[in-house]
Amino acid sequence: MGFAGMFHRLLRPGERSRVSITVEVYGWAIMLEGGLMLLLPDWAASIFHLPTLVEQAEGYFRLIGLLEGAIGMLYLVCGRMNANEFTFASMLDRPVSPLVMGALAYLKLIPWQLALAFAIQDFAGFLWTVFTWRNEKGS
Repeated sequence: MGFAGMFHRLLRPGERSRVSITVEVYGWAIMLEGGLMLLLPDWAASIFHLPTLVEQAEGYFRLIGLLEGAIGMLYLVCGRMNANEFTFASMLDRPVSPLVMGALAYLKLIPWQLALAFAIQDFAGFLWTVFTWRNEKGS
């Protein structure tokens, strides 16, 4: 399948598993979140009750938003393309996030509010995908 065919499939996905839909929805959520961090960093920071961002911190916050949005796009595209291998890989990756976020918060490298929000989001998305996978696959 060529580029045009893949792009058409992205715009009009065929029949997909419920598991791939969970990955797509998760992708939309983190892509939106990343976009807000990129375009409205002060507003996004205020949601987490972070201190006012100085110029350099705002730049880093925007960079994180850009990277998070790109990861969200990856999840979204793989979900729409019914990429079961990516879905499986995401179930290996996402449960690690709360551990990493906890360590970063413990070391005071990121604010605990931000660590908690990302940990909850990643783990909730993981659980949703795992339970959907189990129900769909019957295992």
